[in-house]
Amino acid sequence: MKIIMLGAPGAGKGTQAKRIAEKYSIPHISTGDIFRANIKNNTELGQKAKTYMDQGLLVPDELVVDLVVDRLSQEDAKNGYVLDGFPRTIPQAEALDTALSKKSESVDYAVDVEVPDGDIIDRMSGRRSCSQCGASYHVTFNPPKEEGVCDACGAALILREDDKPETVAKRLSVYHEQTQPLIDYYTGKGIIKEVDGTMGMDEVFDAITKILG
Repeated sequence: MKIIMLGAPGAGKGTQAKRIAEKYSIPHISTGDIFRANIKNNTELGQKAKTYMDQGLLVPDELVVDLVVDRLSQEDAKNGYVLDGFPRTIPQAEALDTALSKKSESVDYAVDVEVPDGDIIDRMSGRRSCSQCGASYHVTFNPPKEEGVCDACGAALILREDDKPETVAKRLSVYHEQTQPLIDYYTGKGIIKEVDGTMGMDEVFDAITKILG
């Protein structure tokens, strides 16, 4: 079963991807993990990716696709996989389809975890991280015992730059610009499945497993 997870930053798709991978015994593949593994193992593709990342540049689509296709050809992915964070653009989606079709394969499902922007801004701007030990909290869903203080080590909790409402709004705008066309692309292929991401984590997972069977 070959699955692509779509959803805005903060929609919870990464959490769901991990649970799907566990349930169906297939690897959870994220581009971040692929980059890190290739750079760590000093592969040729990893070295190429690192030259862009070191300059703060986006890794070109062609190279990202090469890295992903290389990962998909590994033994643990022969029965399927969950792709998380890829593809992000139409050219990446087309390149993936081309690479898969050469092996007479195709994506089975593109699962879109739908959460309104307002909910995502509330979710992410409510996150707090410990400035010392890195423990994470949420002011509504997982508050510390004492406001602004880490339960684990007593250090101050901070709102990370990434989670500030204005930063989240910018990230969402980029997401809609780049990824909305992907939803249309997979709708055209008849494999898009939308799930209401405003439900509880377990309910979202149950809805996804009903789709996957």
